[in-house]
Amino acid sequence: MKKMSSPISIFVLTFNEEKNIRRCLESVSDFSDDISIVDSYSTDATLSICESFGCQIYQNPFVNHAIQCNWALDNIPFKYEWIMRLDSDEIVPKKLKSELGEMVANASDELTGIFLNRRMYFMNRWLRHGGIYPHHILRVFRRGVGRYEEKTEEHFVLSKGEVMSAKNDFLEDNRANNLKYWLQKHDDLSDGEIRDTLQETRNDAADMKPRLFGVKVERTRWLKTNVYCHCPLFLRAGLYFFYRYLFRRGFLDGVPGLIFHVLQGFWYRFYVDARIYETQSGWELEKDDYDQI
Repeated sequence: MKKMSSPISIFVLTFNEEKNIRRCLESVSDFSDDISIVDSYSTDATLSICESFGCQIYQNPFVNHAIQCNWALDNIPFKYEWIMRLDSDEIVPKKLKSELGEMVANASDELTGIFLNRRMYFMNRWLRHGGIYPHHILRVFRRGVGRYEEKTEEHFVLSKGEVMSAKNDFLEDNRANNLKYWLQKHDDLSDGEIRDTLQETRNDAADMKPRLFGVKVERTRWLKTNVYCHCPLFLRAGLYFFYRYLFRRGFLDGVPGLIFHVLQGFWYRFYVDARIYETQSGWELEKDDYDQI
C-alpha cells in the first residue's frame, strides 16, 4: 500500500492485545513508516502481529501508562520530529490522517502540539452524550517539548509552544474484549486513582494546571481538584453519576450508555472511595479484639 506523506512517528502501548492491535496498525500502516511498539512482555500473539507490520519493538515493565509513555520518549530513537501516541484499541481514520499530514507539513515553528478529538465506542455504540464526547486529548506533539504527568489520567504537558485542534476524530473501539476485561482493567487502574485522588489538591510543577476556563481536560482537572475531592466519600460517586447520566444526558445513548455511566461514572468511583475508606480505616483486627467477643 502506498505510503501517505506524513513525517510523524507513532508509538503504541501493548500488553496481550492480539484482539485489537491488528486494526490499530492497519489504520496507520499507510500513514507512517516509523511505528514503534512499547510492549509490557505480552504472552499472546501481539508481538508476532506487530512484526508482520514491520514495527520496531521495545519492551519495558509496565507501571502505569504515563511512566511507560515517558520511557518511550526517553528511549526510542524516533525518525521524525512529530510524534503520535496511540493505544492498541485506537484507530486513525482516513480523514484524520489526511488532516494531520497537512497540519504538520504547514506547521509554524511555534506549533508544538495538536489536540485530537476522541470518539469512544462502548458495546458497539458511539457514546455521544454524558460528557464523553467531544473529548480533546493532546496526542500529537513535537519531540522534546513536554512530558506525561505521572498520574493515572496520563495527560501530556507541553513545556513550550502553541497548540491546535484537529477537526476530525480518532476512534477508541475495544470491541474485542468483554465487560469482565473492562472491570479488571478498571480494578487495576484504581490503584493509581486512589493515589491521585488523595493527592489531587497538590500539583507538582510538571503537572497539567487546572483551569476552569481552559480546554476540557484542564476544566475537568479544576473540577476534580476544587470540587470533587472536597465532597464526602461515597456521596460524590452518586452525584457524579447523576450529573453525567441526567444533567449531561448520558441516557440518550441507550442501554450501552446506561451500562457505561453506571459502571464508569458510579461503580468505579464508589469502588475507589471504598478502597480509600479501607486504607484510611486501617482494618486490622488485633488478636486481643477477639477476646472481647
